[in-house]
Amino acid sequence: MSAFVNGLLRLRRGPWEMVASALIALGVVMLMQPFILWAFTYSFIITLTGTVMFIVVSHFPE
Repeated sequence: MSAFVNGLLRLRRGPWEMVASALIALGVVMLMQPFILWAFTYSFIITLTGTVMFIVVSHFPE
C-alpha cells in the first residue's frame, strides 16, 4: 500500500479531520447550488456525515 493509505489507516487525527472538513464543505456547496437536483437532495446527508465524522475523529490521537 502507499504511504498515504497507511497513514490514513493508522487512525491519526490530521488526515481524517481534513476528510471530514472536506465532506462538510462539499455538503454546503451542494446545498447552495440551484441547478442539480440530486446534489441538493443529498446535501444534508453529506453534511451530516461530515459533521458526525468530525466529532468521532476529534477523539483520535494526534
